[in-house]
Amino acid sequence: MPRKLSSIAPDWWDYTTLDDEIIRDAAALTPEKMVKLSRPGFRVAMYETLEEFYLAEALEYITAWKQSTADNPVGICGPIGPTEQLPLVARLVNDLGLNVKSAHFWGMDEWFLDGKEAPPTHPLSFEKADRELCFNRIRKGLVMPDENLHFPKGDTSAYRKSWDAGVHCAVMQGGQGDVKHWAFNDPPRRKGKYKDNPPSPVEYRKLTTRVVDLHPLTIAQNARTSGGGNISLVPTQAISVGPFETWKAEKVSIWQAGMHETHSDSA
Repeated sequence: MPRKLSSIAPDWWDYTTLDDEIIRDAAALTPEKMVKLSRPGFRVAMYETLEEFYLAEALEYITAWKQSTADNPVGICGPIGPTEQLPLVARLVNDLGLNVKSAHFWGMDEWFLDGKEAPPTHPLSFEKADRELCFNRIRKGLVMPDENLHFPKGDTSAYRKSWDAGVHCAVMQGGQGDVKHWAFNDPPRRKGKYKDNPPSPVEYRKLTTRVVDLHPLTIAQNARTSGGGNISLVPTQAISVGPFETWKAEKVSIWQAGMHETHSDSA
């Protein structure tokens, strides 16, 4: 039996094409039931306040970077969305006097405009946000050199190579988008080889950092959160770290701030 059409964007795959029973079960989850989903290799954590939530997220940077040495560099891959943790990371590094010169950071995505990555001067640039909210705030005597900051570009080759350059990624953080993506790993359009079925999990895990078309729900979300409500300002494509690189991380940590702040991680 063919999968149903999306109730959001019929020309796309997304979670609304799943069996109704799965969607009902997911919608019926309470915070108490979500915590019980924890199992070996997968942990659901709850935080009572947003302050605690963002501090816990910031501390993952500190924990990762404290492991780093010149001989065994360690890094973290982080999102823009949420961003509230980033100034906390800089403050913690400065107040603790933590030398992170050997540490690394991967930005997980960036807008793609006119055939290339959005420049750091663009008001919506993710690199701009990472630098202004975090790295430019770390004292010069402590901060890592610019070559240790890896931001995805339209030509993804250098970024992809950085994942195999001898730097251990201790954790890949991500926010969760409305379309249930991490980074911009959006579901594909319903056309070509994926007209009748979406890519299998095996296929999807092979996807590397690439330029992606953004699902209409993602565009609407970013208009709400970043574009002042003006959907015409939001790019329709982005560069996204792929599942292939994600699986190179020691741990994946997904953060979702809501009425009950939660995050889940898997090692």
